[in-house]
Amino acid sequence: MPELPEVETVKNGIIPLLEGRRLFRVIQRRDKLRIPLPDNFAERLTGRKVERITRRAKYLLLQLDGAEILICHLGMSGKMTLVAAKDRNKPDEFEKHDHIILETDAHDLVIFNDPRRFGLMTLCKTEELDQHALFHHMGPEPLGNEFNAEYLMGKIEKRRSPIKTILLDQRVVVGLGNIYVCEALFLAGISPEKKAHDLMPDEVEKIVPIIRNVLQKAIAAGGSTLKDYAHVDGELGYFQHEFKVYGREGESCENALCNHKIVRITISNRSTFYCPSCQD
Repeated sequence: MPELPEVETVKNGIIPLLEGRRLFRVIQRRDKLRIPLPDNFAERLTGRKVERITRRAKYLLLQLDGAEILICHLGMSGKMTLVAAKDRNKPDEFEKHDHIILETDAHDLVIFNDPRRFGLMTLCKTEELDQHALFHHMGPEPLGNEFNAEYLMGKIEKRRSPIKTILLDQRVVVGLGNIYVCEALFLAGISPEKKAHDLMPDEVEKIVPIIRNVLQKAIAAGGSTLKDYAHVDGELGYFQHEFKVYGREGESCENALCNHKIVRITISNRSTFYCPSCQD
């Protein structure tokens, strides 16, 4: 599933084509993705102006005129593809899994393709977003000021779960997924198995800026291309070439002073990669 850097990359990719434009036409090619699409979905979107595009956790938020938000989640295999007006076929040719097509008043296309249909699109009143079932439980953004060492210390001081499990909990901090938690814990020298309440204040002070730095580097690299993820223009992200531990089971640790190999274990049913020597 695309994690925060991948969703941020998609957001940045669709803004130039979609933000500030009016939806001239909306094509809906099925009634349900992960959840049913709202009644009269295409009709309700047609003619609306996309005023602003933001991200919350792993969701894209398209602020529409009329104080309503189009919520989009890519799911496991969803992607947004852009087709500029000058590059369109006549007539348009859509692929089997192109489920939603947004055509702007400039006649550019934004196509949501999702072979597994684990993604979603739905509508929500702007003032009701924070209370929406998808968002009301969410913790702070990891790149925001609310996520800091004092906050994280308060969340973990009585928790006996492994620190990796806590960092994946969207109620604690949103948007972090398996890849970037593994990478951040390695850089912080903290074992993913370490009980959260056993972390020392200096370790918590260390992990917060490392999480931010890993995410910012991944965003700058266009995310990590694993399985189905690609940019809106079809280009591939390349942060996976900088992985220190994720997916490197059996390979040598990149710490020049370490002679150990990266191992894979399972924590909370998720594959976890780490160096048992560098992380304690």
